[in-house]
Amino acid sequence: MKKLKLTLFSIAFTAFSFVSQSVFAQDNFKVDIENSKLTWKGYKPTGDHTGAITLASGNITIENKILTGGSFVADMNTIKDNDGSAKLESHLKSEDFFEIAAYPTSIFEITEIANKGEKIQVIGNMTIKGITKQLSFLASLKVNNDIIILTSDTFQINRADFNVKHKSKSFFNDLKDKFVNDDFDFQVTIIAKK
Repeated sequence: MKKLKLTLFSIAFTAFSFVSQSVFAQDNFKVDIENSKLTWKGYKPTGDHTGAITLASGNITIENKILTGGSFVADMNTIKDNDGSAKLESHLKSEDFFEIAAYPTSIFEITEIANKGEKIQVIGNMTIKGITKQLSFLASLKVNNDIIILTSDTFQINRADFNVKHKSKSFFNDLKDKFVNDDFDFQVTIIAKK
């Protein structure tokens, strides 16, 4: 009987050890908002504009050096034009575009990760102007003991999906060459630390 109890205790202890290792192997990293970068590029027939947005907050979850989750909040009031056009920045913040008085933040939440050779495919839900759509992008991930660098390839976001209507062919038929492309380029470099 003692032998049976000892065997059961050993099994339980071993199982608990595995559970404990799994729990402690999962780490949460806080996004370094000052050094992370979100850049965008929008197009129209006569040219393009580039700029940046700053994160308000974010976190990444890593388990055994594998990305398992995360969420990122962008401060839409920080939209900048690289050429320094205050007029363009004001327009992007207006009801024509991102309507930041009503929707001051945009959020991306990771829901799934898939391996794609040397890169990963990050799949998640993007919420802009209160509308949530799934999107994905390829990225490279570097994991050290106390720092993570997630660098995406350039990917596209369709602004029409989020009811951003200004000069969009998805909403207006008579624009001719006075339109602004629905798809804009986006690229992120996220740095997160323990």
